[in-house]
Amino acid sequence: MIENVHVRQIPDSAGVIDEVVELWPSAWPPLVLDRPLGVGAKGGHGFVRYSCTDYVPGRRVEFTFGPGFGLVGTHTLEAVPGGLRHVLTGRTRGLMRLGWPLAVRWLHDALIEDLFDKAANALGHPPVHRARWSPWVRMMYAAAKRSVKQPA
Repeated sequence: MIENVHVRQIPDSAGVIDEVVELWPSAWPPLVLDRPLGVGAKGGHGFVRYSCTDYVPGRRVEFTFGPGFGLVGTHTLEAVPGGLRHVLTGRTRGLMRLGWPLAVRWLHDALIEDLFDKAANALGHPPVHRARWSPWVRMMYAAAKRSVKQPA
């Protein structure tokens, strides 16, 4: 069972989840949904597919992973007193049993910390220390970028 939790203390973050989702970091594949954020919206980022299964405007959004991803579970972003919290819970299947601990977890962690940095900046409370990618994340990110075919 995976329980991956990120919490960032950011003053003035109550009620901003919708805006935080819009602040998706540009270094990562864009978050695209088939309709405005709300229950039933489907989409994802990169090869990660999911659908919105719970939504409280400004406070909380939960996405459930789509079939075929190799992870059965949810990830939730919510405003908590004094900050933001992101929780991914689930069980791995198939190749994701290796993919999660070797690559996906580390890339996911970097993406969420980049998102929290961007949210802190947007709310006027820039982080004292910006999140930094580990050498492992930089290597995997570069390899992934090289493997994506550019349009002709």
